[in-house]
Amino acid sequence: PPFQNDDLDMEAAVASARPQLVEFLSHHLGWLLTTSRHFLPGMALNGLDGITDHREKVSVLLDLLEKAGPATWKQFAQYLCMECDLPLDLEILLISSAGEGNFSQKQEAGTDVSARPSVPKGFTGRRRHRSSSVSDKDVKQQRLDSAEKYRHLLIDSIRQRYGSRRAAGAAAQEQTQPLAFSQAFVNLVIRHSKASHLKERMDKPRQDVAGAPEPEECADTAVKVSDLFCSVVPSGTTKVIFLFGKPGTGKTMLMHRICQKWAEGVLPQFLFTFLFEFRQLNLLKRKLTLKELLFDLFLQPEDSPDAVFQNLLENAWRTLIIFDGLDEFAGNMDLSSSSKGGPTLTSRMSISELFVDLCHGKLLPGCTVLVTSRPKRLPNFLLNTVEFLLAEIWGFDHEKVEEYVSHYFNQYSFKEQAIAHLKNNTKLLSMCLIPALCYVVCVCLEYLLLKHQRSVELPQTMTQFYIKMLLIFINKQQGEHADGEATQLNCNKKAILGLCDLALKGLEDKKLVFYVGDIPEHVKEFASLHGLLTVFEVKTSGTCPEAGYAFVHLSLQEFFAALCLMVSRRVDKNYLKKKFSLKSKWTLKNEAKTEFMESFHIFLSGLSSKECRTFLMLLAEQDEAWVQDKQDTILQSLKKLAATHLTGPKVIELCHCTFETQDLKVAQHIGSLLNFKYEFKNFRLTPLDMSALVFVINSGQDLTYLDFAGCLMDIDSLEVLAGCNNIEHLSFHSRRCGDDFASALSKSLRGMGSLKKLELTGGSITAEGMTNLVQASSQCLQLEEINLQDNRIRDPEVKRVMDLFSRMEKLKKIDLSNNDLSLNAVLILAKEVIACQNAAELCVRKDTVMIYFSGPSGKVPRSLDLRWEERKEHVIPTRHVKLCLQDRSLSSQHAKEIVAILQSCPCLSEVDLSGNKLGDEGCSCLLESLPWIPISKQLDLSQNCLSVNGICSLLKSVNTCQKMMEVQVSLCHETAVLRFTENREFASLPPREEPVFSTDDQQYREENQTPTASKKIRLTDSHFQASDLEKLYAVLKECSSISELDLSNNYLGDKGLLQLFQFLPNLKMLSSLKLNDNQISLNSVFFLAQSLSTLEHIKRMNLSGNNISTTHGVNCSFPRVRSTSRWRSSFLAHPKHVAAGRCFRLRDCRVGPEDVTRLCQILAQCPQLTEIDLSGNSLSDQSIERLLSFLPYLCHLTLLSIRNNTFSPRCTVLLINSINLCGRIRMVEVRSSENAFLHLGASVRSQKTSCRLTDCAIGQGQIDELCRVLEQRGWLAEVDLSRNQLGDEGLRCFLDRLHRVPVTCSLNLSHNRISQDGVLHLINAFATSGNTAEVQVSLCSKATLIIKLTSRDDPRKILRLAECNFQPEHLEKLCLLLEKCTGLTEYISSNNNVTVQAAERLLHSLRKNLGLLKMSIEEPWVCKESVTNLLELAVQACGNITEITICKDKTLFQLGVRFPHCLEKVESVVSRLNLYKPEIKHACFYQRVREKCAQLQELRWSHVELHDDEAEMLVKILLPLPELKKFGLTSSSIMPTGIDYLIMGLQNCQAIEELNLGHMKLSGAAIPKLVLALCDMPSLKRLM
Repeated sequence: PPFQNDDLDMEAAVASARPQLVEFLSHHLGWLLTTSRHFLPGMALNGLDGITDHREKVSVLLDLLEKAGPATWKQFAQYLCMECDLPLDLEILLISSAGEGNFSQKQEAGTDVSARPSVPKGFTGRRRHRSSSVSDKDVKQQRLDSAEKYRHLLIDSIRQRYGSRRAAGAAAQEQTQPLAFSQAFVNLVIRHSKASHLKERMDKPRQDVAGAPEPEECADTAVKVSDLFCSVVPSGTTKVIFLFGKPGTGKTMLMHRICQKWAEGVLPQFLFTFLFEFRQLNLLKRKLTLKELLFDLFLQPEDSPDAVFQNLLENAWRTLIIFDGLDEFAGNMDLSSSSKGGPTLTSRMSISELFVDLCHGKLLPGCTVLVTSRPKRLPNFLLNTVEFLLAEIWGFDHEKVEEYVSHYFNQYSFKEQAIAHLKNNTKLLSMCLIPALCYVVCVCLEYLLLKHQRSVELPQTMTQFYIKMLLIFINKQQGEHADGEATQLNCNKKAILGLCDLALKGLEDKKLVFYVGDIPEHVKEFASLHGLLTVFEVKTSGTCPEAGYAFVHLSLQEFFAALCLMVSRRVDKNYLKKKFSLKSKWTLKNEAKTEFMESFHIFLSGLSSKECRTFLMLLAEQDEAWVQDKQDTILQSLKKLAATHLTGPKVIELCHCTFETQDLKVAQHIGSLLNFKYEFKNFRLTPLDMSALVFVINSGQDLTYLDFAGCLMDIDSLEVLAGCNNIEHLSFHSRRCGDDFASALSKSLRGMGSLKKLELTGGSITAEGMTNLVQASSQCLQLEEINLQDNRIRDPEVKRVMDLFSRMEKLKKIDLSNNDLSLNAVLILAKEVIACQNAAELCVRKDTVMIYFSGPSGKVPRSLDLRWEERKEHVIPTRHVKLCLQDRSLSSQHAKEIVAILQSCPCLSEVDLSGNKLGDEGCSCLLESLPWIPISKQLDLSQNCLSVNGICSLLKSVNTCQKMMEVQVSLCHETAVLRFTENREFASLPPREEPVFSTDDQQYREENQTPTASKKIRLTDSHFQASDLEKLYAVLKECSSISELDLSNNYLGDKGLLQLFQFLPNLKMLSSLKLNDNQISLNSVFFLAQSLSTLEHIKRMNLSGNNISTTHGVNCSFPRVRSTSRWRSSFLAHPKHVAAGRCFRLRDCRVGPEDVTRLCQILAQCPQLTEIDLSGNSLSDQSIERLLSFLPYLCHLTLLSIRNNTFSPRCTVLLINSINLCGRIRMVEVRSSENAFLHLGASVRSQKTSCRLTDCAIGQGQIDELCRVLEQRGWLAEVDLSRNQLGDEGLRCFLDRLHRVPVTCSLNLSHNRISQDGVLHLINAFATSGNTAEVQVSLCSKATLIIKLTSRDDPRKILRLAECNFQPEHLEKLCLLLEKCTGLTEYISSNNNVTVQAAERLLHSLRKNLGLLKMSIEEPWVCKESVTNLLELAVQACGNITEITICKDKTLFQLGVRFPHCLEKVESVVSRLNLYKPEIKHACFYQRVREKCAQLQELRWSHVELHDDEAEMLVKILLPLPELKKFGLTSSSIMPTGIDYLIMGLQNCQAIEELNLGHMKLSGAAIPKLVLALCDMPSLKRLM
């Protein structure tokens, strides 16, 4: 049973009332003593005499009354309430402890009423305001009697409606007819929910709400029904309990059960209970008062209704009002429903107003309101109530299913067979978790087992079950004489169709309750006989009730409504499509948007399955094609829905619909449209939901990603997933996922054959749950990634877990982040990761813990005793392990343990211990063991609280550890990184003779015996004190093997620098020294520069700083000789045969002219100085001039760099003039007046020089001086003056002097603000100049202007003009200029605003003395003009045409013309000018083309449209030309007759060598003709 038969906790009620009761009775002690003698033995009162304090004496008396037993206390409390004028709240408390009854009947208890003590004056003063004929006591007694009588009337009525009498009647009735959805009650699974969470879901109906899942404290927990009412106290605050559940979960049945149990006395805290169904309240059209709602619509008192109502008001906190089926309410339900102002008891209100005011406590304050609904409607006003409890009815779990089935089949011998049948069928078991479906399944199973004991085949879908249930109900009435299903269906067809019409009309009209007049008699008789309709009393007023009918369950009405659409001839495809939708059923304001159709679309989908086709044909009396046409309409609509944007719940609904169809093709199509990713957030999923989802996923051919975030699901749902083969990525994120969840999931993993990534994050999984999960995962050999972050795995079973991981050959990554792993667990994990042969990396950063794997294990031997000299051959390990233990508070105490862990792995590549607290002591311990720790790449000890002593230990490791490559340390940045020799650098070397772990006697080898990698020390940003330098220098002095030393930003000063140089000559291998930002003076700079001549290993010196007068830093570097192989250049090249260049860099200083002179004098003495960098030194013009004067004396210099130094225009010219000062200069480059580079050659041989002055603000004023410089230097290869400010005038000046430069070079004047006038001046110079070979101009955004000069006789003379935006006046000048340019070989014009008329003028202007001239014009009009017009334009050109190219896709018109040309006959010209008749003009044009194209060699047309006359001209005139070698007609359109004509014409082409007909649409008939034509072309060599 759902309730425990506990008596009311009397002690708790007495304890609650006691303080106030003691206070009240202490003022009336005499009356209390007298009264107590009637309830207690006299001897019990004898001990009170010694108590003087009134309150204490009252308290003792009350104790005695309590100890006398519950019966005595109840009699005393009732007598006290009758006789005394108690405060109302105290009276209520006492009544709750005693219960109300007729005190006049208490003579049985031995109380003599006539002997009652007198009441003190004023003791019951408020009771005496009534007339003398009736005492206040009698009035109260009368009210109590009436209320008690009404209470018993309620109990009898409820028992009759929902209790044992009804059950008995139903049992009697069941012998003759079935009762749909009627069975023994089994407890339901109910769980607490979270109001705000559901509010989000209700505001966005059936949509998933993105965001984090609910925290654990808000997780849904199981509750009993009695727990829902446990907090009922006389607080005066209305309590609202909202129970929601999916269709068929037993909400209405539970409400009936609560009423039944209340009538049996199980809920003693409630004196009155009322139950209203919204589907009946929908029938009300008038407004009611609260009293009318309770009495007229539920139960009228037999007498004294006012007294009963008054008592009900006084005991509101003991009143339970149940509203069932809020989702079935047809009216609006929102905040506006609340009555305006304060409602009165006599106010008439609508049902929605009454409901809202009851929930808000405006009416009957303190009562308990219980509301049920499908999970669709949670009005906002409910969430604003003071005391609000939200719970969800889940239905059954597996245990409850078994209990229900056991009850159902209790009288059958095959009970165990029925239970076993359901247990073995996962899909059926999922259905049975919904009580209503469980009943339907049992009905079908019972019928089949009775008929076929051995073979039982149950339907597959909910729709099929409903059909089967209907047929079974019909069959049961026929008994043993029943005919076949088809015959029975035909006999009852009219009634079934009438029931279908009734169901659909009801849903469309939002009507769930029907009167007698609404239902045809034969339909009513049929439905009642088979238990499909239920009958009940409907009260709409205080008058006589009417009979009301409703489907026994809303889903049954939806089934018959869907069936109506599928069999009705009145329903066409369009109406069917309109009715089939997954749109939200409610708006945000909870106003009903469509009919009550929760499962309607699911039934429609189910009726579209092939299995239902015969049933529909019989019922509709139609052929298979008619039924299939309707079914296809639903299936097509279903497919279209899959292509729309669907939220998580809508996807589940779609999967349910797809499952109901049982159509694998439809399921596959829908699965392919869901983007292979299913994301579900913050809503509940049932096993039935999961079954539908798995059906769709498994039907598809693609692997999917399944993501559940914050979704509530029971463990049974995971069993369904076991059969899902197409899941590639499975993710759960919820605090509800604990060890039980992990254990259940573990059982399902083996069935997921494609699963590669598993995520269980944000849960409550502990070490135990992780072990179970990993145990199961180890059987999933295809699994690649497991993510368990943000759980509660504090101390996992590391060894066992890693052993399991090692068996998973494809495993790549494990994530255990944010699991509060202890430090001990981390260290054990590090040890086991190293031991695991397929583990590649452990990354631990604070709470981040990641393990990476590399593949199959067992490839790398694990032994610490192997020595290199013991190996017979050079072995390259296949395993490389990275270990990162950052920010885990490792201290010096853990140093030895860390060393042991590191030494146990022979294949470490990187170790990161940064962010810990190892300190000097811990790091020293680690460094001492470093030679025996095989790290191949890097050890990071940053942020470990190191001091100068710790740094010294790091530096010493350069000597003690032979494989050390680099030490990088910074105190300010807390950096400490050691890098080692990588195996790949020595992969080509012979086997090393020294052991893997260097020993002291094997540290140093002769350089010519074993090559050693160069070592580097970067000790920067540490700001050492003088005392620190002594310690550091003492260590550095011994590091003779280092090749690079970086001491930047340490404030060494001149003194520290001097100390450094005392031992610098001892560092024979040193190749780089950096001293940036060390407060070094300029004198020290000169000292360092001078040292270049004394330190034989110095190759490069860089001096950098940014102070005004002194350098802040010095950077001296001595690099290796550049080579393609670093190792060869370092070790194989003999010093005597390799010229090592040196570099001097002085940056960010302020150097004056005298300083430059002194510096250059020093550098001139330095041998092999190849590079000088003086960037950022604010060099003046005078300093630059002095520097350039020393260039001839720097014999080996190849590069002079001056960056970040502002140059004046004069200085720019000085830099250019350097080409005349030093003959070795090969290029001078100045950029943006700030950066200058001078490249020098090895000797003063006659080579061309390049000058590049870009973006240097050179204008007209600098042209003369610049040209004088260029004129002095003969062999110029390139002059680049782009991005300057020449303008048209500057260009004019430059061009005027250009002829004086007797050179062959390229001149770049792009981006110099040149206009069309400047271009015309350039063309004039081009036309008249003898040494200008090519000009290229573009005035668009590219602003290109390039001139190519030549000193020899170059026959080429090319002019390229693009996007110059010429106006008519410019074009006229252009034509005049081109007439003078008789040496032109090629003219290319692209998008220059040249019109057709201007093009004709150009063709007249372009001419050549002798030879070939090529002309190209690209303009938009080319693609618009016809071929005829373009040919007319072509013949305007002077000379004989040798080439015609028309490419309309590129808007290109191109001609080749040969000069000189034959002069036209005078009579031909005269006749041509006098022709006016069209046909004569046409013939003349053909003649003109034939004459001009007599020497035509190439004809190429592309993307043209040939009309018949143009095709005729092509075939008759152009193709037969004797010189035509190449012909192309591609991507063009021509009429079919034209194609045939063209092919015929090709037969006359005797000279064509190349033919291109690409992308021409040739018909099947044309191709054979073309083949024949090709046979008649004797010169053809190439065909495309």
